[in-house]
Amino acid sequence: MATTDPTPTGDFIRDIVADDLRTGKRGGRVVTRFPPEPNGFPHIGHAKSICLNFGIAQEFGGRCHLRLDDTNPETEEQRFVEAIQRDVRWLGFDWGEHLYFASDYFEKLYDFAVELIKAGKVYVCSLSDADIRAYRGTVTEPGRESPYRTRSVAENLDLFARMRKGEFPDGAHTVRAKIDMASPNMKMRDPLLYRIRHLSHYRRGDAWCLYPMYDWAHGQSDWIEGITHSVCTLEFENNRELYDWFLTALGAKLDDRPQQIEFARLELSYTVVSKRKLQKLVESGTVSGWDDPRMPTLAGLRRRGVTPAAIRDFCAAIGIAKRDSVVDVKLLEHSIREDLNRHARRVMAVLRPIKLVIDNYPEGQVEDIEAVNNPEDESAGTRQVPFSRVLYIERDDFHENPPKKYFRLAPGREVRLKHAYFVTCDRVVKDEATGEPVEIHCHYDPASRGGSAPDGRSPKGTLHWVSAAHAVTAEVRLYEQLFRTENPDHISDDLPAHLNPNSLEVVRGALVEPSLADARPGESYQFMRQGYFTRDADDGLVFNRTVALRDSWAKIERAAGAQTDRK
Repeated sequence: MATTDPTPTGDFIRDIVADDLRTGKRGGRVVTRFPPEPNGFPHIGHAKSICLNFGIAQEFGGRCHLRLDDTNPETEEQRFVEAIQRDVRWLGFDWGEHLYFASDYFEKLYDFAVELIKAGKVYVCSLSDADIRAYRGTVTEPGRESPYRTRSVAENLDLFARMRKGEFPDGAHTVRAKIDMASPNMKMRDPLLYRIRHLSHYRRGDAWCLYPMYDWAHGQSDWIEGITHSVCTLEFENNRELYDWFLTALGAKLDDRPQQIEFARLELSYTVVSKRKLQKLVESGTVSGWDDPRMPTLAGLRRRGVTPAAIRDFCAAIGIAKRDSVVDVKLLEHSIREDLNRHARRVMAVLRPIKLVIDNYPEGQVEDIEAVNNPEDESAGTRQVPFSRVLYIERDDFHENPPKKYFRLAPGREVRLKHAYFVTCDRVVKDEATGEPVEIHCHYDPASRGGSAPDGRSPKGTLHWVSAAHAVTAEVRLYEQLFRTENPDHISDDLPAHLNPNSLEVVRGALVEPSLADARPGESYQFMRQGYFTRDADDGLVFNRTVALRDSWAKIERAAGAQTDRK
């Protein structure tokens, strides 16, 4: 279980659980569950549910189950099961011995259905899918009863048994509950319990060709496991009446059935959290996979350098609501920065280098400059960074004709080299063909070692640098939001048209200080004045930008606004 979460704040779900404990409801038990379908990788929206369900169990002395609701053989795979388990553990939670699969309940669910057929509450329907939709009616018009609704119990039992044996092709029959075709709740208009699918299941193999619908399997799985509080998102609010009908039909006592409580799902600006849309991005090759650092999956966020603590802090900060709303992605970025600022080591990396030569620095001399690892954490200590006559600085840190309020290096101007010395630009060497600066020549003040001068002068500009002889070449990947549309989850047309073309910039030939040569995959750093980065697991020395030091997304919003204005 997580041990570093902030103190939990109260919310309406926790209030319900606390009240149930005070009144002794369900014998004072608290059993929650996180029940994902293994048809994709968990994303930031799932993180909210994971933190909520496991957090409630932890805070109230209960337990939380991990259950894979694997009732659809068309989309589910073992690798998704493994990804879910890996990501729940990475977030800091553990289900212990309570790992369950809905597919393990197939026999029990089948027996439940037989019981309801015998009670005259379930029947085998032979309407086609199209006819079932047509018979269902609309939100303003009642539906029509299936002509097969009056089949006898004996005929229904016979057909149901033969469906299980595989005697019929896909779509020949379904199994439906006999409820109310005029109900204002469309979910109650004779919902489906089973459909025929001659497909192999990733766990059960070819043992079944009759698969339960999610609405049939989900509530009964909760009941089988003794779940007390069935926490789910608002889109299942209308399902609650159906789940209660099933449990009542099966004879479940009120104090023995799970209580469904709905909360608002997490929607994040400029972010897709629909698994169906995420899958399209993967299958189309728009992203490199489910763990692409631009994806909102936990695997993608982890690869980008986001920590579990940052995600837990974010989930605690946004809270639990009863109404859907879109959370600004800047809040997530803020949580990420706050977390990384506390522990990420400050290092120097030059992404687009230009050579700087200190003409009055002794040729061949190398000295070690002491650099603070993290000013927010004294225990992080210091390190030694090599300094020499020839350095590299950022190309953007030099301007031959500087505009107003440009405080970096320019002809005749003095700046501070971080941790080292003051230098003043004397001359510039240019490319003969293009006229572009290729080399900057300066002189330094030996009395300014450590970044301060005896006479008290203090240049306005401070630049990061690397020693040319000691720098290590790296690849740096600069990530931005994948979409330029504020709410891409609500896009129904061409999703690729709303992609941000600048979501990934690969910078090859970046130069980093030598301490990064042995950076471990997943280790986080603050590249001074550049942002937070993490070492990728790819071959070679590759760093992914986790987040900029400030909100760089504003420039995309401004560009989008300008584009709209031009229209």
